[in-house]
Amino acid sequence: MNNPLLRSSRSSSMKKCSHTAHESLTELNITPMLDLAFVLLVIFIISTIPPVKKMDLTLPVASKHQKDPPHKAKYISVQADGNVFIDREDCLLSDLQTRLLAVREADPEVNVIIRGDAKTKYKQIRAVLDICQQVNFVKVDLATEVNK
Repeated sequence: MNNPLLRSSRSSSMKKCSHTAHESLTELNITPMLDLAFVLLVIFIISTIPPVKKMDLTLPVASKHQKDPPHKAKYISVQADGNVFIDREDCLLSDLQTRLLAVREADPEVNVIIRGDAKTKYKQIRAVLDICQQVNFVKVDLATEVNK
C-alpha cells in the first residue's frame, strides 16, 4: 500500500478518467437536436400549405349594386394591346409615373380607377398597380362591369 508506483498509477488513471467524463458533461452539443427540430418544422410547414395552384377557381362577379363614382377620380384605361390612357389621353407606360405624380401633387385626395380590357394580360394591370403604389396613391380601385 505504501508503494509509490502503485499510488501514482492509480491517481493518474483516476485523474484521466474523471477529467474526460467531467469534460463531456459540460460540453453538451445540442446542434444535432436543433437540426432535427428545424427539419421537423420545415416538414410541418410544407405539409400544411394548401395546394392552391391545383384548384379550379371561379372568381367572384361584381355585385349588381354599383357604387357611385367618386367626384375626384382619374381613370387609367389599359387596352388589350397594352396601350395606356389617362382620362382618354394616350400615355406611355414609361411616362405614367411622372404624370400620376403630377396628378397627386395637384390633388392628394384624388381617386384612381383602373379599367382593364377583359383580354388585357395581368402583368400589364400589375405594372399599372405598381406605378400607382410607387406614387403613393391611397385610393385605387379596379373597375368591373355589372353582371346581368
